[in-house]
Amino acid sequence: MKVLVTGGVRSGKSRHAESLLTGPVTYLAPGPVHDDDDWAARIAAHRARRPADWTTVESHDLVGVLARTDGHLMVDCLGTWLTAVLDEHGLWDAAADEITNLIGRMAQEAADVLRVRNQRDDTVLVTNEVGLGVVPEHRSGRLFRDLLGMVNQCIAAACDEVHLVIAGRVVRL
Repeated sequence: MKVLVTGGVRSGKSRHAESLLTGPVTYLAPGPVHDDDDWAARIAAHRARRPADWTTVESHDLVGVLARTDGHLMVDCLGTWLTAVLDEHGLWDAAADEITNLIGRMAQEAADVLRVRNQRDDTVLVTNEVGLGVVPEHRSGRLFRDLLGMVNQCIAAACDEVHLVIAGRVVRL
């Protein structure tokens, strides 16, 4: 089963996604490295919830990890992956077409690899739903919202199910 779990910040997405997997799991944490206490506390809380037989991989190489990981896999989350990619490539101020083309290609490649992953291995991906609120005032916010919406659509098309989590409640779309 391949499942995309989406919802707002602190909606319960990760906890729900974790509940979908049993046994040994590879947990891909593809986010950026932030040097602040709040981010460290959030990461520590996620780590503390994971079962002892889960292996954590911290990498921005979403496609590579999808392609070479056998067994159950959880990716948490595509929003932090997108931020890391934009940071790593210095794209926040690049032309919108250039960024959209690059991220679109990366998302499509990830979706293609996801489609051919072993059907016996469950894959659960977590992402944020950022397009439900106000239009961000700054270009970076609008850019991120638009790019993540594109990534989410691409990955959702490669999944068997999409779950929307709101206030800890799950709606299967």
